[in-house]
Amino acid sequence: MPRISQRAKLVLEQEQKERLQQLANSRKAPMREVQRANILLKYSEGMSIRNIQKIISISRATIYKWVDKALALGIEEGLKDKYHRPKEPVITEEAKAWIINLACSKPTEHGYASEMWTRSALANHARKHAAEAGHECLRKAAKATIQRILDGHPLRPHKIAYYLAKRDPEFDRKMAEVLCLYREVNLQRESVGSQSIVTVSVDEKPGVQAIQNIAPDLMPEAGKRSRIMRDYEYKRLGTLSILASLDLKDGHVIAQVHDRHRSIEFIALLKEMDAYYPSECIIRVILDNHSAHISRETMKYLASRPGRFNYIHTPIHGSWLNLVETLFGKMARTFLKHIRVKSKKELKERILLGIKEINDDPVVHRWIKFDFTQAL
Repeated sequence: MPRISQRAKLVLEQEQKERLQQLANSRKAPMREVQRANILLKYSEGMSIRNIQKIISISRATIYKWVDKALALGIEEGLKDKYHRPKEPVITEEAKAWIINLACSKPTEHGYASEMWTRSALANHARKHAAEAGHECLRKAAKATIQRILDGHPLRPHKIAYYLAKRDPEFDRKMAEVLCLYREVNLQRESVGSQSIVTVSVDEKPGVQAIQNIAPDLMPEAGKRSRIMRDYEYKRLGTLSILASLDLKDGHVIAQVHDRHRSIEFIALLKEMDAYYPSECIIRVILDNHSAHISRETMKYLASRPGRFNYIHTPIHGSWLNLVETLFGKMARTFLKHIRVKSKKELKERILLGIKEINDDPVVHRWIKFDFTQAL
């Protein structure tokens, strides 16, 4: 007959039992915490140490350790390891600061060819120059040592992210002008009758590639393949540019496809817009600061149609405010996705056909990701 333990009983509240049960059944928690939760649960149920050892397959000394700790300090402490440091750290705070300062500089400043540090390069540099910098403790620093120092802040000098510097001093004013214009269009959309002002969003999508297959596509076949199979190799035939005008009230698209995007192509788009809309309307155009939009040739054409077009420029580096970008995104997700053609002429025809399909079932593009009152 097993000897009865002289230790006190572990009394748990319902909330504590539920927490231990959840931890004991967890598949994500560390194994040591799962084992400790099982030990405490079974001991609180009156199970003997010997039986707990058989079920959990862990030494009796370990079971005694965690039971005693829970009895003395409570359940929360009974699940945790005590923080201990067997010896003082070898790497000083000054040495860590030196590594951090090094990571915040560029390798080129220290005579290296690389633009960015790697952890190995930082470790190599530290081993070579730590002694002369007065940090003898880093003489044998490994890559893992450097990583632990960087993780403490955290710093990742081997990674790069991009940002956009604000270069337009009137960015806020121009953005507010565009956003208020979108609000005005929303109100016009609810009104009935003809409008004296038409608002369109204009931009270009350059670099649309004409790509030709080297081998034919293999279509899906029941019992053989579930998807289209395409040869990895292909042939580039050149690129085209899409110039498009999106009517913000009804979603109608006027688009042209050209080999290039110059003033002459942009003027051709303006002429088509001029022919499409009633002559008594003012065409209000939201567009970016591309050189073709404000060139001498374009200005000459606009002067020949006084009062017909009214430019609203998006801020510099603020072309994302232009709603026509959502149209280009729709094109990229639909008829331009995975497109393969046999010539640039076919690509142009397919693009124009896609525009026709959009106009057959137009979608009104709305800007809704902001509070209009903040733009006033």
